Amino acid sequence: MAETDTRTLDTTGAAVRYDVRPGTGTADRPLLLIGSPMDATGFTTLASHFADRTVVTYDPRGVGRSERTDGAAETLPEEHADDLARLIEALGTGPVDVFASSGGAVNALALVARRGDLVHTLVAHEPPTAQVVPDREAALGVCADVHATYLREGWGPGMAKFLALTSRKGPIPANWAEEPAPSPAAFGLPTEDDGRRDDPLLGQNMRGCTSYRPDFTALRAAPTRIVVAAGKESEGEFAARAAAAVADGLGTPLAVFPSHHGGFLGGEFGQHGAPAEFAEALRAVLEESRS
Repeated sequence: MAETDTRTLDTTGAAVRYDVRPGTGTADRPLLLIGSPMDATGFTTLASHFADRTVVTYDPRGVGRSERTDGAAETLPEEHADDLARLIEALGTGPVDVFASSGGAVNALALVARRGDLVHTLVAHEPPTAQVVPDREAALGVCADVHATYLREGWGPGMAKFLALTSRKGPIPANWAEEPAPSPAAFGLPTEDDGRRDDPLLGQNMRGCTSYRPDFTALRAAPTRIVVAAGKESEGEFAARAAAAVADGLGTPLAVFPSHHGGFLGGEFGQHGAPAEFAEALRAVLEESRS
């Protein structure tokens, strides 16, 4: 790929940094890769499989190189969606194709509900919205408890509860609060509180992301082609169950992608999926929508 061009976009309450990697092919639409709270570095491997296309990645507000200027402690998906809309408009290319994963998929759904004219095709991979699963009340309660535990006890205990939530298979029982709290040490996490409360996952995004309710009326009316996907190995997990429910709300089939929640990762953050196979599946979906 040609040299990456890093740019800065001043939005309401943040200075957002994003990267544009020119492609070697003739595709007329850039491919925007969205994570949250994952920054642009998480898409290094996946982007390398789309060297023929212009690929755009970014750091969400409050993450990596994108500083918040509003002093707020939490962010809503609608705020991320506004940042994304401004970013796409700044590209000046017209509608883009989007692959969005995890919290990024929630933010992308919020974007399309508001500005579907900016997105040609959205592939929303495992959006973890608790509002759509049958065990909604229990799921919302657990997500709120993860956030509260982080604020009260620190990163290790909060992350332990988050990992227990995300790896759990099947619905969350109504009496989840009676279960013993998972030990941070069992996950190799620190047990001491370092006093910091600036983690973007557990602090800034946890409650807003998981409590977002997709606007299915607006999404179905949008000009965007929306494909909701989940990893083959993620079946039964919270984010995959939410993905299935979002697909059902849109009246579309759920696309099954290789690997798991981080299936596109090729060693970023010490995690490995099946990035070549994942990229092949993503390319196939995007090619179906080329016009």
